[in-house]
Amino acid sequence: MSNFIENANWRYATKKFDTTKKVSEKDLATLKEAIRLSASSFGLQPYKVILVENPELRAKLQSASWGQAQIVEASHLVVFANITNFSEQHVDEYFDNLTTTREIQMEAVQGYKDFVKNFINTLPVDVKNIWTSKQTYIALSNLLNAAAELKIDVTPMEGFEPQKYNEILGLNELGLNASLVATIGYRHEEDGLQHLKKVRKSEKELFLTL
Repeated sequence: MSNFIENANWRYATKKFDTTKKVSEKDLATLKEAIRLSASSFGLQPYKVILVENPELRAKLQSASWGQAQIVEASHLVVFANITNFSEQHVDEYFDNLTTTREIQMEAVQGYKDFVKNFINTLPVDVKNIWTSKQTYIALSNLLNAAAELKIDVTPMEGFEPQKYNEILGLNELGLNASLVATIGYRHEEDGLQHLKKVRKSEKELFLTL
């Protein structure tokens, strides 16, 4: 746990990446696995994670990200896209995976499956989309923590125009919506933010015990 706290203190929202340093395929695979193993509501993972490698696409996305340099300078760009209008079909796919993975009959989980479907069906579409979008933040936290363990920098970003991202990446046609962006790489020695003290609320100010 001491390493976890040290890593949390080490990481920061990197503004300037070293363009000469690239995340290795081995470390990238570890980060992807950390995202894949992330917790989510009911375990449904109602999102897709898109790695944008094409330089031309990244240049277009920079213009839809308030011109922020991290979009093109970081080693990798990740877009977390929530599934829009999550449906019973998605629930069916999850339970097919569950029964196959655990080698059990569908009858053993039918009651739980019906419960999940009922929950999904009672949500208005706009509320459902907010719910699926929230799940991407949990996945992002796994990425942040795993990257810090590897001393890889990650900058989570909400400063972008989702609709433009959707258009550039063709997400609307896939039933997806850009929810979060994260840039991955290595801090540049000229990024002065890395030397500043981390600013957080004190324990007394942040926590309430009732």
